[in-house]
Amino acid sequence: MTAAAPAPVPVLDAIGWPFPGQAVHEVADPDWAAAIAANPQARPARVIEQHRSGYVVAEAPGHALSVESPPEWMRRRFPSQDRAAVGDWVLIEDQPPRTQIVALMARRSTIKRAAAGEHYQQQVIAANIDTVFVVCGLDADFNPRRIERYLLLVRGGGTAHGSPNPVVVLTKADVEGNDAEASLAALAELAAQGIVAVAVNARDRASVAALDPWLGPGRTAVLVGSSGAGKSTLTNTLLGVEKMKTNAVRENDARGRHTTTFRTLLPLPSGGCLIDTPGMRELKPTGEEHLADGGFADIETLTGECKFRDCHHAREPGCAVRAALEAGTLDPARLANYLKLRDEVATAADKLATRLVQNANPKTGSKPRHKPSDDRYGKE
Repeated sequence: MTAAAPAPVPVLDAIGWPFPGQAVHEVADPDWAAAIAANPQARPARVIEQHRSGYVVAEAPGHALSVESPPEWMRRRFPSQDRAAVGDWVLIEDQPPRTQIVALMARRSTIKRAAAGEHYQQQVIAANIDTVFVVCGLDADFNPRRIERYLLLVRGGGTAHGSPNPVVVLTKADVEGNDAEASLAALAELAAQGIVAVAVNARDRASVAALDPWLGPGRTAVLVGSSGAGKSTLTNTLLGVEKMKTNAVRENDARGRHTTTFRTLLPLPSGGCLIDTPGMRELKPTGEEHLADGGFADIETLTGECKFRDCHHAREPGCAVRAALEAGTLDPARLANYLKLRDEVATAADKLATRLVQNANPKTGSKPRHKPSDDRYGKE
């Protein structure tokens, strides 16, 4: 069998090829180059949909192809985070009568969470993304604490190539009674740390143009947020067509039904790519996050000024965090959320350490004898 002709570089660039202008055989990344060399009959494609029975990939804008998973991905105990997710690049090979994924390429970035359930697992929401739009309605959906939780997960998905860039998008700025200025003011601490927040009318292309700087050619963004926050409406406006189904939200709590039922990657007229996701009710840390990345850099700095290294910021003498709280320079709700997330990250980190030991010693299933040292929420 002869090798399939590689797609022209401009075609790959249009679906977010991470090496703009470079042909497949020119890729300098050692991990990618090794996978390409090991599969000479294969060609690159990007995952645009993920389903239980397989995947839909694209080799060019508007060219979708159903492919099968490698057999090992279907095994019950295969780590879910090691399967492809929307946004991933894979190598595919024609094996008549089917086309199959033969390799998952090294990720440039991810956004992930701990999966629901008793046993520790990670779930990749999207991969190879440049920007995460954290979408929140300016109605009853507005919740600064939930935004902080999203930011923690977004910044926790970094690789050697960096983390996705978070942008908070407040929708429904056109609805009477929604106070965009007050909501932006409530996020002032995030703005002080360089986290951008914008308020838009998701139905108006001129208003949504505020997001264009993050959606240029070759760039990939993902929308995350609650059901009813306006993600599908935003997607339709950016696409210029009514592609995604939308529903009205409940009046009592501004929540909506899941109009998007699976993640999908869509090429935009701007040359960028957008991943729309269903609303997520559970946002559990994976244990790899650092609280400073979740918009708590100011509190993390204060913890470094506490008298005691293991200060819990309760009644310990010399606590800089409590001093800031009493001085009125620290919002009690932000501190409460920080402490809650600190404990969740620590618990998840312990579970992750246990899972790593079990994977290294599958017959013993032993747990680590000592808690791993880290700098997530205190001094070394």
